[in-house]
Amino acid sequence: MYCVQCEQSNKGGCSVKVGSCGKTEAVADQQDVLLRILLGVSVYADRAAEKGARDAEVDAFTSHAWFTTLTNVNFDRDRFDQLIHRALEIRDRAQALAEGADAKLDDLPEPATWNSGSTPQEIVEAAPMASILRYMDRDGPTITSLRDLILYGLKGTAAYGEHARVLGEEEAEVSAEFHRISAFLATDPADIDALIGEALAVGALNFRVMELLDAANTGSFGHPEVSQVRMTPVAGKCILVSGHDLGDLQTILEQTEGKGINVYTHGEMLPGNAYPGLKKHKHLVGNYGGAWQGQQDEFDAFPGAVVMTSNCLINPELKGYADRIFTAGPVGWQGIPHIEHGDFAPVIECALALPGFAEDAPEEFVPAGFAHNTVMGVADTLLEMIGKGDIKNLFLIGGCDGARPGRNYFHDLAMATPQDSLILTLGCGKFRFNREELGDINGVPRMLDVGQCNDAYSAIQIAVAVADALDVGVNDLPLHYAISWFEQKATAVLLTMLHLGIRRIHLGPTLPQFLTPEVLGVLVEKFDIRPTGVAEEDLERMLEAA
Repeated sequence: MYCVQCEQSNKGGCSVKVGSCGKTEAVADQQDVLLRILLGVSVYADRAAEKGARDAEVDAFTSHAWFTTLTNVNFDRDRFDQLIHRALEIRDRAQALAEGADAKLDDLPEPATWNSGSTPQEIVEAAPMASILRYMDRDGPTITSLRDLILYGLKGTAAYGEHARVLGEEEAEVSAEFHRISAFLATDPADIDALIGEALAVGALNFRVMELLDAANTGSFGHPEVSQVRMTPVAGKCILVSGHDLGDLQTILEQTEGKGINVYTHGEMLPGNAYPGLKKHKHLVGNYGGAWQGQQDEFDAFPGAVVMTSNCLINPELKGYADRIFTAGPVGWQGIPHIEHGDFAPVIECALALPGFAEDAPEEFVPAGFAHNTVMGVADTLLEMIGKGDIKNLFLIGGCDGARPGRNYFHDLAMATPQDSLILTLGCGKFRFNREELGDINGVPRMLDVGQCNDAYSAIQIAVAVADALDVGVNDLPLHYAISWFEQKATAVLLTMLHLGIRRIHLGPTLPQFLTPEVLGVLVEKFDIRPTGVAEEDLERMLEAA
């Protein structure tokens, strides 16, 4: 086992029996093997696409399987055995597709023909061939670092793509580009310029995928509306829905209709309370808890059933709720019941058997629903306020939260921003400050919750629209970025921002271990990436540059 894909990784990488996230050595090896087979799948799919051939089943399996390898998603050995077995079948299917299309197959890279086996013992024996350590020893840290940047960016893109796909939004061109970049990785590329170019190609792809996901969410549930989301419990039986999958939230709301069960969101699901198609269900009563890293205490205290729909899952066995948590979609934990085919009956039965909240807690609300459609609906007012100087600066503060020290930086920065500035926030990073009283400007709340981490698309759309209206470039706006990095979705979003040419991004509180000093130097030189420092000092530099 060797893993450096997220901020939880031990210094020098997780190379122990159990990683910091709770992933066992066996599961880490299974994920490495699965990914290597998936690179082979993409080799064939890419060759077939060059001849105009596509297999929707190959594409659907690809995004789902990549998603399972993200941080804090799937820890289930049995499920990974099944995924590896299915991946080998899918690779054969992709090969047949390419052969049927008369694609060029006489120069295949190793992942296209690699035989990992599918029994537990065969997978253990095959794992060293799939480990990134193999490439580090052979090609050196800088080349490995750039490959990892692409690999982890693709993981985040696959996750967003899967969220869109299950809601009916997918494009053949998106799948083809995903396979093309994956097939590039399968060749073990070593040219630095080519690797940087493909990293930016991941960013371009992820922007389109986030656009599709935005269309999927708004097409399914309507455009988010400005909403006051209750953050405290109400009396009654209850289900808590965590993760990111709004489709699962909708299904749970539909299946609990009229059953006397209140449904709460948790973490990145909070923005669900602003979608009209979801909040029309009166038993969606609000949000419970904060960001993902506090879930063990929060799930333990929650007196109902819990559903984890996507990342980020933490070991549910250390507290007292392992008998009332369920997984869905790509998520898994060994021995925890998994919901199949959208049938949440076991969750409902569990919730009805539990006590629920005995009484209402004092009311407390936070605003949500400031996605691009909402904000641009009042664009004239916003632009007038900027023109008059009522709003002098815009800040984008958010991203993926985590547990390591230093993340108070984002709270301190938000609290220190001038009163004549607006804060756009997204992802679970918002929980660092979204219950603080930040005031308003002429009735407009200073903190605008744009949504989930994938709603970086909304934030980008807002920034581009403001820049166009003012006839300036995005980098010429008094718009400052403080992005909290944690895992692979954040990597994909960062690459999207770099692809769009956005500069002066303050990134932290710690930088990815997979970025070597040399690669970090390239990012600093080319894109003016700025590691976060002291909030007050960074703020001073931001304001001086405005």
